[in-house]
Amino acid sequence: MSEKEIYERLKQSVIDMDADAAKEAANNAIEQNMDPIACIEKGLSEGMMVISDMFDNAQVYVPQIILSAEAFTDAVDILASHIKGGYAAKGKIIIHTVEGDIHDIGKNIVGILLQANGYEVIDLGRDVPVSDVVDAAIKHEVDFIAGSALMTTTMPSQREIIKELKDRGIQDKFKCVFGGAPTSKEWAEQIGADGWAENAAEAVDVIKELT
Repeated sequence: MSEKEIYERLKQSVIDMDADAAKEAANNAIEQNMDPIACIEKGLSEGMMVISDMFDNAQVYVPQIILSAEAFTDAVDILASHIKGGYAAKGKIIIHTVEGDIHDIGKNIVGILLQANGYEVIDLGRDVPVSDVVDAAIKHEVDFIAGSALMTTTMPSQREIIKELKDRGIQDKFKCVFGGAPTSKEWAEQIGADGWAENAAEAVDVIKELT
């Protein structure tokens, strides 16, 4: 089987949401001494991008994107174990839903797409206190802090994260990207955030631009 065919099998396994096929293709790639990083980027990640576009066009929904993510992750685990020195991520990102907000579907999808694009993602979950977000950013030495607010009443928590960073004198150490239904680009600019995204796919694009 040619390298091109294995790339295509890796890609298609993610599109088909088939974890077994993804693992089999990953093992085939290792058996043929293919470059694991190229397999991730030219195969698995390409598949996740197709799923992302389908999600944006309402051709697939949350359960399907989660199944694709499982196929992607299972194959990456196999490939990454054969990368000398480990798989170097493009950047490290904390994602969370802000304090007082328990909505997390959008956040979860952002995390999946960021991983598919080669970022290390640390998911703090939902309803995360501002101080915990900043503490985690310091502890994990991340590059980005990303937080979503799905209610107008929880939007101020995004502003409080910026304030907490300023108060601790570490605002320049992290880039903050926010989103969520009630938020806007104007809101993000007003509170001093580095970026804003309207949806999951746009969040990936914004972070890529800031990387």
